[in-house]
Amino acid sequence: MSDSLRDPAHLAVAAVLGVLLGWLLRNAALRRARRRKQRFFGLPDHSETALVVGRDAGSDGAVARPEVFALLELSALIKECGAQAGVVWADSAHQGFGERTEFCLGPPVSNRRMAAHLRSLLPGVVVSTDPESGQDRGTFVIGSEHYKLDPGAVEYVLLARLTAGEHTRPVFLACGQRPVTLQAATRYLARQHRRLSRKHGPEGTFCLLLKVVNSHAYGPDVVELVADVTRPACAAPRTPAEPAEEGTVRKRLTRG
Repeated sequence: MSDSLRDPAHLAVAAVLGVLLGWLLRNAALRRARRRKQRFFGLPDHSETALVVGRDAGSDGAVARPEVFALLELSALIKECGAQAGVVWADSAHQGFGERTEFCLGPPVSNRRMAAHLRSLLPGVVVSTDPESGQDRGTFVIGSEHYKLDPGAVEYVLLARLTAGEHTRPVFLACGQRPVTLQAATRYLARQHRRLSRKHGPEGTFCLLLKVVNSHAYGPDVVELVADVTRPACAAPRTPAEPAEEGTVRKRLTRG
């Protein structure tokens, strides 16, 4: 074979090898990214997950429309991980957590499982659900901070990833002041999961407070991170007697 024919043949082989190598590297990167995503969400191939929702009291027990959109966001995410999703009513979810990944959506007033999760996993969070509380209804109290609802203008939602211990599947909470905030939280989770995994670890625990701005005009699209409230949310609230007792102990130590 002459040099004039050999050079184009070598170039063609090199081009094919380059394309093949690029394809292999790209697929390897995609597989690594998928495994990281599966680990963060606790969703290995063919695993099952529960989407726990409350019933909308104003719609004959149906799921509110924004919550349906939130479920669609999560369903797409779960499918990308190669897992299977099942919707469960909060009042029929009589089981613990950790065996399978759970996404629990809604405020504690309509989702009794969310109320249970807040009591056991986020004891530092108090949500005002008393109908007689008037304008304070729906207010989040986290530690010493109050986050008041201003419908359509400023609405808050808690987004949390929590576990019952090592090697257990996580439970994700989206506890919002209004249904539109649930779609905002699930969309934020789907878009920011890589950053959240890098910051908190692929199996880390966190609780974030998000703010949905002007939902009357922008729907769930404008979301701001207010704060990482993991520490105060996970801490047990102090009783009124605790500060006095602590002061008494300090006085005794000082006298001694």
